[in-house]
Formats: sequence, structure tokens, C-alpha cells
Amino acid sequence: MQEARRRGRPLFKDFGVTRMVENWGDEVPKGKVTDFPGAVQAKDDETVVFSWFEYPDKATRDAANKKIMSDPRMEEMGKTMPFDGKRMIIGGFDCFVDEKAEGQTGYTDGYILPVPTDRKDAYRALAQEMAGKFKDMGALRVVEAWGDDVPDGKVTDYRRAVKAEDGENVVYSYVEWPDKETRDAAWAKMMASDSESSHGDIFDGKRMFWGGFKPIVDTAGE
Repeated sequence: MQEARRRGRPLFKDFGVTRMVENWGDEVPKGKVTDFPGAVQAKDDETVVFSWFEYPDKATRDAANKKIMSDPRMEEMGKTMPFDGKRMIIGGFDCFVDEKAEGQTGYTDGYILPVPTDRKDAYRALAQEMAGKFKDMGALRVVEAWGDDVPDGKVTDYRRAVKAEDGENVVYSYVEWPDKETRDAAWAKMMASDSESSHGDIFDGKRMFWGGFKPIVDTAGE
């Protein structure tokens, strides 16, 4: 998996990707309602990979998607990919919270959740507040992204992953940490804090799922 993605770096850069990140499932719990393994119908001998491409704007991303579909190099890569592409979930998201600090990422938390479209502003305010708390506890970057191009799939997709209802959108979010130890300590503090913001009137936390991941490919700084 890692080698296949590394071979694709120059190709994706040609398409306008400014950063490519692949994270290997390390702490991916099963949930009562939703979870990462269920989202991709993971088998007992499989883990989950959480990844993203960053583009300077949507126009570059849309142009890249057209090129990817017709580029013979992508077709050749597809023949050797070590995963079931039918169960891969894809989507385009508009970043509306992006808090950064200096440092090299050594661990990533990933989150997927449903949010009512009429609660977007309230969710963004909550996300901005939480981003500040994460940074105070050592996070290097906090990103919250609102679903913009989230297609229905034949086998898996983001909407069914969070059991999205009519009037809801999907949020894709991640927190980058310098290492797992910093992440674990931050979560211990967060869970023990009495000041954690309430979200019950903004989104259904029972359908949010998350996991911890180790970066295996990251083109930042290349």
C-alpha cells in the first residue's frame, strides 16, 4: 500500500495536489451505531486507511479529477493497487476551519460526522472553539471540512457511513499531533474537563465516528 502511494506522488503532483497524506489505522474502535470499519465494510484481516489530497482550490481539484479519469498512468496504477477500490469512500470537502502550528505530524485523529445543513454556522463556531483547545494541548493542525461533492456510492459512501438523514451534510475532520503520546495526554485532559462544549443541539454525536492513525505517506515539505 505504502509503496503504491509513493509511486503515485509525482503523478498526483502533476494534477495539482499540494499535499498528499495517507494514514494507517492504529486505534480504530468499533462503535455502537457507526465506525470506520463499518463505513468501508472492513474484513477481519483488514484495517482502515484515512487519507486526503489538498488542493489550492476547487477548480484545480475538479480539473484534476477529469485528468485522473483519462490518464493512462492512473489506469496502470489501478491494476496493482493492494485494496478493494469498490469499498473506498471518496468525496470533496470545503475547508472552513484550519488552525495550524509548527511541527512535523507523527499521529492523526480522523472524524466523520453528520451535521444538519441549517446548523452549519453553529457547528463551525463549535469547531473553531475546539480547535483552539486542541492547539493549546499540543495539536499541530485542526481541520474541519464541509461536504461539497459527496457522491452516493454503489457499495460504500460517506452519507451511509454516518447514516445521514434528509437535511444533513457530512463533515470530514482531522487533528494532526506531533506523536501519539501528546494525543493521548490531550484526550485524557479533554475527557476530564468540565468545560467541554455541549454539541447535543448541533449534531448527533452517536453517529459520529473517529479513529487514531499513523502517517505512512506525507508529502508536506517535499
